Amino acid sequence: MATLLEQVDSGAGQQSGVVGRNPWALAARRLRRNRIALAALGLFLLIVVMCLAAPLYANNVAHLNPFPPNLNGHTVVNGQVVPVMQQGGGTLHLGETPIGPTWDPGHYFLGADSVGRDVAALLLYGGRSSLLVGIGSAILCCIAATVVALIAGFFGGTVDALLSRLMDIIWAFPVYLLAISLGTEFLTHSNGFQFGPVHVSASSLWLPTVIIAVIYVPYVYRPIRGQVLSVVNKEFVEASIAQGAGNWRLIFSEILPNVVSTVIVLLPLMVATTILTESALSFLGVGVQPPNVSWGTIIQDGTDLLYTRPWVSIAPGIMILLTVLSLNVFGDGVRDALDPRAKLRLEG
Repeated sequence: MATLLEQVDSGAGQQSGVVGRNPWALAARRLRRNRIALAALGLFLLIVVMCLAAPLYANNVAHLNPFPPNLNGHTVVNGQVVPVMQQGGGTLHLGETPIGPTWDPGHYFLGADSVGRDVAALLLYGGRSSLLVGIGSAILCCIAATVVALIAGFFGGTVDALLSRLMDIIWAFPVYLLAISLGTEFLTHSNGFQFGPVHVSASSLWLPTVIIAVIYVPYVYRPIRGQVLSVVNKEFVEASIAQGAGNWRLIFSEILPNVVSTVIVLLPLMVATTILTESALSFLGVGVQPPNVSWGTIIQDGTDLLYTRPWVSIAPGIMILLTVLSLNVFGDGVRDALDPRAKLRLEG
């Protein structure tokens, strides 16, 4: 009997410990148990580390500068010195064709592009630009959408109507049409963007980052505003008002902590979306501008080599696929960790 009572007390103590634990700690514990989500996060971090190591690869492994053309360059294949641009390529054996993949990390591992540049080194440098624009635009988008949603949902009335109509105007435009229009206006001018004393060059990564962030604000704004509207009338908010709390204290101390989980769930999914958008815009020529490269620009450069050197376009396509897939899987894991009932609702 004593042993049975001790087990009951121990079980009750463990249950009370779980109930009383910080909800963020519980979410982290559930996320750690999700091995698929952790594997996806590990894959994404591996891609980030590889792209950050682009200068190390170019300088210490490939021993070249991947940006200038190298039409007259040579490399080593199976111990023999061969030209980077080979004569008599294609079906008719006319003109010049860049060297194909050598699978040697030190000598054009993925071959060369149409102007003799190392595709492997360009791939890593392009990943730096794509990840920087994708992550930066997703963070800016989530911050802007959260601030606007907090103001609209809390104050309501005319403020909510005006902000919601502004979001509806942006929402009404097709995403890529709006992005192409803004990109054409700001990125194709040699002088870049000028607004008063602020000048941003056309080759700056800030322009595509801000453009992509702006077009996706309404898509993040709507779910966060819905969360704010569901929280603003809760009892703990009314209690804070009764204690004399001001509007900004209510917004950032009471409401924001209760909607930030939605922002965290949306962030990795938005990073995946913005990376896809940046790649599409760069492929169309209104994204990342020279001398910078991105995965989208590399795919565009490789379209003329699809029949002779397909790896120029396939390699960045694979990187985009792996990056977006890992972020989506990890985002689903974060959602399940922060709101386990969401998975049950979807399955039901």
